[in-house]
Formats: sequence, C-alpha cells, structure tokens
Amino acid sequence: MNNSKIDKRISQYPKSLEYQIKSYEKIPVELFNDSKDGSIYIANLIARAIREKQEHDENIVLGLATGSSPLMVYAELIRLHKEEELSFQNVITFNLDEYYPLDPSRLESYDYFMHHYFFDHIDILEENINIPKGDLKLSEVKKYCNNYEKKIHLAGGIDIQLLGIGRSGHIGFNEPGSEDNTLTRLVRLDNLTRHDASDDFGGLEKVPYEAITMGVKTILNAKEIYIMAWGQHKADIVKEAIEGKPSAFIPSTFLQQHANVRFYMDTAAANKLTRVQTPWKVGSCKWDEDLATKAVIWLSQLVNKPILKLTDEDYNEYGLSELILNQTNAYQLNIKIFNRLQHTITGWPGGKPNTDDSQRPERANPKKKRVLLFSPHPDDDVISMGGTFLRLVEQGHEVHVAYQTSGNTAVHDHDALRYLEFYEDFHNTVIGKSVKSKSFRDLEKLLANANNHKITQALKDTKGLIRRGEARAGARFCGVPDERIHFMDMPFYEAESSKKRMLSEADISLTMDLIKKIKPHQVFAAGDLADPHGTHRVCLNAVIEALTRMKGKKWIKDCWLWLYRGAWQEFDINEIEMCVPLSPNELIKKRNAIFLHQSQKDRPVFPGEDEREFWQRAEDRTRKTAEEYRELGFAEYEAMEAFRRWHY
Repeated sequence: MNNSKIDKRISQYPKSLEYQIKSYEKIPVELFNDSKDGSIYIANLIARAIREKQEHDENIVLGLATGSSPLMVYAELIRLHKEEELSFQNVITFNLDEYYPLDPSRLESYDYFMHHYFFDHIDILEENINIPKGDLKLSEVKKYCNNYEKKIHLAGGIDIQLLGIGRSGHIGFNEPGSEDNTLTRLVRLDNLTRHDASDDFGGLEKVPYEAITMGVKTILNAKEIYIMAWGQHKADIVKEAIEGKPSAFIPSTFLQQHANVRFYMDTAAANKLTRVQTPWKVGSCKWDEDLATKAVIWLSQLVNKPILKLTDEDYNEYGLSELILNQTNAYQLNIKIFNRLQHTITGWPGGKPNTDDSQRPERANPKKKRVLLFSPHPDDDVISMGGTFLRLVEQGHEVHVAYQTSGNTAVHDHDALRYLEFYEDFHNTVIGKSVKSKSFRDLEKLLANANNHKITQALKDTKGLIRRGEARAGARFCGVPDERIHFMDMPFYEAESSKKRMLSEADISLTMDLIKKIKPHQVFAAGDLADPHGTHRVCLNAVIEALTRMKGKKWIKDCWLWLYRGAWQEFDINEIEMCVPLSPNELIKKRNAIFLHQSQKDRPVFPGEDEREFWQRAEDRTRKTAEEYRELGFAEYEAMEAFRRWHY
C-alpha cells in the first residue's frame, strides 16, 4: 500500500477540534470515539513513517510500549504487514521497560508480551529488537543501562516513541519523583502501578517491586512522541498531564516540553479535560439540553445551592450567562432541568404498569418483562445493582442472570484448599471412599513452591466452581430459579494472561445465542468504560456487538439496553437516565446477597488500591449518589442505583 493511500486513510479519522485549546491544553490532543479508531490511526502514522524511510533506503528507530494501550496498534500493524505488504526489515526497536527481576520466558514479562503480540507476527530482524533484560545480576544492571543508552545513540536516536500513561502519571516506569534529566536505570515501582499489574501476576504479592526503564530524558530525546490513553480510568491523570504544570510528581507532564508530541485518546479518557468537563470555560458553546443539564448541575454543586434556588446572578457570576439567554430567566431553566432529573427517579426499574410512561425512564408495557442481567464476574450483579435486581424479581418480572466469566483467577489458594479438603473429607467420612483429586495434588505442589507461577487447569476449574457456587447462591437469594441462572464461561477470560484477553467471535456468538434464547425486553450490562481490555469492557463490547448484529430481528426493537457501573465509580448525575432509590432494608438485603460471595469477602485477590470491602464500596457509592440528588433539591433516600441507556 503506497503512502498516498495511507494519507487518505488517516484523513478519514476525525480530529478532536479544529484548533488546540492552548489556554488549557499544553499538549496537542487527538480525540476518537473509541480506542479502536485511535489505534488504527496511530498504526497508519507509523506505517507511513516506515515506508518513507524505506523509500530512502534508511532504517527507522521505534520506541515501543507495552501494557493494554498499544495492543490494537500492534494488531493493526500486523494486519498491514500480512495484508498490505508492510515490511519491518528496516525497523529497529527499543522497548521502554521491563520488570526486575523477571525471567524473559515468564508470561508476565514484557519480552514475552512483545514477541507474542507483535514481533512473532512480522518480518522484523531479531537483531534489531531491543528489550531491557529483567534477568540480570544486580551488579550488572548499571552497566547494562548505560549500554542501552549508547545503543539508542548509535542507532541514530528514536524517531517515533510510542507511549501509554499509567494512573500514577508515569511514562515508561518513570514513577512520581522522576526528573526530566533521568536516563535508563533501575527504579522502584509505585504502589498504584503494582496494584494495576496485579491481575497479570495473579495477585499483588507476586508483582515485582522494581523495573528497568528508559529515563524521562531518553524519552524526550525522541524526534516524535505519540502518547495514548484509552478508558475512563485514565481521565484524571490525562487532565493532569495535559493541563497541569510540568512536575516530577507527574512525570508525564514533562512531555509538554517536547516540540513534536501528540496525545491520542478516546472520549472516555478525555472526560475530565476542561473542554469536555466544563466547555463553557473555554468559549461559546452550542447549547442543547444535555449540555444545559451538565452546566446547571455543575453550578448547583459549585455554589452549594439546590437547583431551584439558583439565580440569574449565579449564572452570570460563574460564566453561564450565555446559557440563560434563550430562557425567560434562570428560574424557568431551573424548573426545566429539575423536572428532567426528577423523571430519572423511579421505584419501577421494569416500568410501572397501567400508568402514563411518557415521563418515565422505562416503558409500562409489557407489564411483565423478560430481563437479562449480564454480570462480567460472578458477583458484579449484586455488588453493582443488587437492589434493582431484587426489585425486578419482587415486581414479578422474569429475571435471568448471566455470569459472563468464571472469575477463577480471583480465588485465594487457601480458599481452594479449604474446599478441596472438604471434598476429600466428605468422601472419606460420608461415602467411605478415600480420594484425593488432581486439583488437590496440584495445589499441594503450588503451595510447596511459592515461586511457581503456573496454575494448572484442574486448579483453575476448582476455583471456577467455587465462584459458580457463590453466584448461584446469590442469585437464588435474590429469587431467581436455577433454570434462569446462566454460566457463560466466555473463552476470552480463560487466556493465560489478562493482556491476552481480547474479544473473539466465540465470545460474541455465545452472547448472541443466549440473547436469542431469552429474547429479553430489558438487558442490563456493566458499563464501565475503563481499560479497553479489562474484563468489564470486553464483556460490554460482547453484549453491544451481539445486539448490534441482531438489529434486524423484529423482537430486538423492543429490547432496551441499560448500563450500570461497578463498585469503583458511578455515572455523573447528568449522565443518569434511570435512578432506583433503595430503602435501608433493601440496602441490607443487597449486602446479604453480596456476603454470599464468600471468597471475595474480607480481602479479595484483586482488591485494587481501595482497602474497603466490595459491599462497603458499593454502599458508599450508592449513598453518595443519593446524597448528590438530595443536595440538588430532590427527596432524601438511603441509597440510589444509577443506570444509563445505550442506544445500539
């Protein structure tokens, strides 16, 4: 494929704005609807640069990143190689970093990652691949790092540096405290970074404490820098990196000093940028009801007044005079937005029968709906929307719950051992037959060798059965009969590493088959727009893709998709389209449903950086939503679960 065709392809992708909002953003931004579009765009930029160098018989030096952010970039480059004859024989690569100490053969190593996802699928010369070595003796590290710098210099310097951004603000593994004069070196990993890596390693305690990384100066020496951010979990740090002042506390802010850097992100990652969060601060806005709602809520929270008490002076003082120009006065606008939010609150999440539903979030008919609740992990249903789950069953709807993944990675070894010991004792004492399962022998070997990172399939199956039993108990507690409890065990989740968990046709087909079987009027799915390769996001993509492919079916027109959020975050008030209030007793009942997931109690395998238990996070989140509604001037409830409708 020639460069003119690549140029044409690149021009098809929309730019974020017609101009850079320089007063706020110190790094140029390219905004895309989703990570796939953004990744394809970046891959084509790199492909064009490779071909331009080939035309002059020159090598090109690429600085490469790992993690989930560049996965689809590499996938598109592989496609260009296989389908459009893009050669990589003139490409020299230098990877940013590697965990230390870590053998390159380990599944968690970045050496393994790069070969599995990229190098093994293209025609790059092995001698042109450079990845920091994680298996060096400590005495050899300093000399090795110095030689890594020299090798970059001898190659002519990095032409294009590809970067992701960590939630700590790191680039490479340059953690908070890294200055802009740092070179390749051994570093200590930030605790947040280790938490984010815990899923890859099978628990926080297995994540290395150190890494070898290119320095900030090494990165800034690149001729061009492409930095990516996909997902809402990156939104806060993206804003700091782009709009904050350069500081060693957030090393990514040093990119503002580079003359040829560009930030590529999806709309979820851009959510906290000033141009998105409060665009009226930037300039004149094209006001619609959604943006007006966002602005009114922002003003109400800023001045600490209920919506109906906002005045013309409040709007004028805080830069929103333009908003009320088309209104009779502030009060008329307040009434309009107040009523809109009031109509999101309902005690009938399946629709209230025999009522006018024109101002309600859900339809009145059919009176009894078929409901399909997708739960990415075996406990997300009760953690995220347990109160609504209970309400739907109590109001007589035919509720099905589908557990999309086995959740087998999130069970402690000691929990598995407890169940296996029960199995053995049960056979010995009740059945009268001595037995020791393969899983038991596998677990004994695993516990005897703490450094053994390979978990056998038998042990994974055992842990999956533990989660399945807990999920069944939780669903039964909510009133769902066994025949409406579905275990999907989606194939993507069973990959050896979380970084390999890419959505496949098998996952989509499995989802379509279940939806076709039930023909639901309502579908609930986890709408966490975080890491595009995180379990929640992959599960959501499977549901959306399945529903989209079935749009031609007559019954699908009556199927509404509602998104809920998890234990860590909630929709902003202006995004909520249905909010279900919970009484104190309903909140306790929801808590009891969560408690049935015993393997996730007290200290789960993947707790994140939040020390609270899942039930505490869930209750605090729903109480906070209720409090925000109350402060805006609405009735006071114990807690509220929020939903947003997805139009596919």
